[in-house]
Amino acid sequence: MNQYLRGLTSTQQVGVLFLIVFGVLIVVSVTAFLLTFRRATTEQDEARLGELRDFRAVLSTSWFMVIAFWLAWAAGNYFATVLFAFISFFALREFITLSPTRRGDHNSLVLAFFIVLPVQYWLAGSRHFDLFTVFIPVYVFLAIPLASALAGDTQRFLERNAKLQWGIMVCIYGMSHVPALLLLEFRKYQGKGAFLVFFLVFVVQTCMFVQYVVARRLKRAPSLPEVSKSFNWLSWGLGMIVGSFAGGVLSFITPFKPGQALAMAFIACVAGSMGHLVMKALKRDRGVTSWGKRTMSVTGANGLLDRVDALCFAAPIFFHSVRWYFGGAGGV
Repeated sequence: MNQYLRGLTSTQQVGVLFLIVFGVLIVVSVTAFLLTFRRATTEQDEARLGELRDFRAVLSTSWFMVIAFWLAWAAGNYFATVLFAFISFFALREFITLSPTRRGDHNSLVLAFFIVLPVQYWLAGSRHFDLFTVFIPVYVFLAIPLASALAGDTQRFLERNAKLQWGIMVCIYGMSHVPALLLLEFRKYQGKGAFLVFFLVFVVQTCMFVQYVVARRLKRAPSLPEVSKSFNWLSWGLGMIVGSFAGGVLSFITPFKPGQALAMAFIACVAGSMGHLVMKALKRDRGVTSWGKRTMSVTGANGLLDRVDALCFAAPIFFHSVRWYFGGAGGV
């Protein structure tokens, strides 16, 4: 089997990968759907059905990510860049909707949505990675407060600009590193950027899923109750172990050796899980359970930003770790 896969072209290998992933998701989704027909006769059955509903919400996130990445890969690198630019646009829109703005923020918002976002993705698509990595953290972070100052509104000036800068950093800067990963190339690893994206998404989702399941099963007291009612360090540690191990197992689809793959997976899992925790803290600050519509806030994962928040944190850390390591070794 391994010899057969090695004989395929890079495009065929990625296609086989997506067939396997879609097959697994279909089996799991059908099983979860059939379980919803079970009648609840006891309180314990009711609790299990509640857990099943939450699990299906987590599953829907996996479907969203896999379909998005499949479309991106199937349509080519340039379409992928445009697709993720739209995801960034709507994610930032969700973020700003729950962060009240004033008339004086109009210029800054126009700058963020219609100048910063397209320029950042153009830099990614054209592989200007040196400028791509500093455009937002340096130039945009100076330009946003300047645009606000020129509007002449100083009321809650620091707070307003900090919120917008934070939204740009997460929704545009973080997400833009996903198509950038697709465009990274190494010696003897051309045309296989989709494997890197799959590796990143798979290990982060595995880590998050294990945390979710363990926290549900153990029902331990939350370690940070003011931030999250479900987070505890034991489930986080087990998620990190399983996610990192999964990365080591998947080393054969990456340019990494098993030890390198495990280390890269560990870095991605730390960044993704801690980023998800930070976004929970932001939601607590805003008094909402979801970045989507408040009337839909049942599972806490109804908005687009809820589905990609961990990836927004993991992608830039993973991208720069990979690029730094292989760039320093002369591999890029």
